[in-house]
Amino acid sequence: MTERRREHAVAVVGLGALGSATAYWLARRGVDVVGFEQFELGHVRGASHDHSRIIRRSYHTPGYVELTAAAYAAWASVEADAGESLITRTGGIDLFPADAAIEPAQYVDSLSAVGVEHEWIDGDEVRRRWPAFARGTLVDDSAMAIYSADTGIAPAAKGTATMQRLAAEHGAVLRDGTPVRELRVADGEIDVVVDDGAVRCGAVVVCADAWTNRLLAPLGHHIPLAVTREQVSYFPTADVTDLEPGRFPVWSFYGFPVYGHPDATKASEDCGGSGVDADSRTFEPDPAMERRLADFMTALLGDRFAAPRTTTCLYTLTSDRDFVVDRLPGLPNVCVGLGAAHGFKFAPWFGQALGDLATGAVPGPELAPFSYERAALHHPIERANWLV
Repeated sequence: MTERRREHAVAVVGLGALGSATAYWLARRGVDVVGFEQFELGHVRGASHDHSRIIRRSYHTPGYVELTAAAYAAWASVEADAGESLITRTGGIDLFPADAAIEPAQYVDSLSAVGVEHEWIDGDEVRRRWPAFARGTLVDDSAMAIYSADTGIAPAAKGTATMQRLAAEHGAVLRDGTPVRELRVADGEIDVVVDDGAVRCGAVVVCADAWTNRLLAPLGHHIPLAVTREQVSYFPTADVTDLEPGRFPVWSFYGFPVYGHPDATKASEDCGGSGVDADSRTFEPDPAMERRLADFMTALLGDRFAAPRTTTCLYTLTSDRDFVVDRLPGLPNVCVGLGAAHGFKFAPWFGQALGDLATGAVPGPELAPFSYERAALHHPIERANWLV
């Protein structure tokens, strides 16, 4: 029998932001990499589309705060390679009303522990710096906020497309419209099974997000994941002057200055959606969620908005809402990357880390919290653990 020859050194399954970043960094390093995407590149069925995602230093643990520095640096490297700016720094605030569900001390303490400059400001100062908040009632004198000048906007669809373009320019083969049906261990390598046959690769990186367990199951693995249908809304208003970058910050509930749509500001409720199947879910807005968010926006910024324009996306959440960046136990040439619905800001860093793992590097200590074998990853899903 003729032995099947390896066709590529590494395959990446899933070409959203994390998979595209992985293909990019591998190709940039001269690795022979092929990427598979079941839908068209830039599709709207997952979590890497639309205009904007928040990028920030503010996080609830010192480990994540330290990791954000690597994320900013990785984006800067992509920008240099692309010859264009991608990150828009607007400054940003984490808002804490008197009855906030999240404890601000862990954010303040984490920023302080890592030495990241920030300000702890009261509601009066928030209204003074950004007068749009004075038009609502939510940011009253009891509210507090953390301000960080480095907070800004990472471009979701554009950033992903840029990494795909650069990956191809560096020699990656990107195969869209090519569902991976199965991963099979074969002679110490991996056969990536697609409709027109099997592609043998030395290693595989799975960045399939909501579809991850479909690929892990035949390999004897499973990660408890909750897939929810979330939505973001663009709120039009006749006068956006006080909502433009430079006059309005990124803010965490969450929302953005005017970006992507010139007549509207974007907002969303983190983890507000219900569980769905990634293949059968609908794309229609949930009216109750839309009303709840519209009421919040009125309380936050005043009664100034027309009916919102709403689009949907998927969250794929781990039990502890921490990432997965690891090799599968017993299968060192199969790696998994999961962003736990807050990974886009870190996407180029994910690409670097997963590319390292796929080519045999020893994982650094920064990856220890994202181990496949950590106990918390395999606990039952509890929504209370998702507040980050």
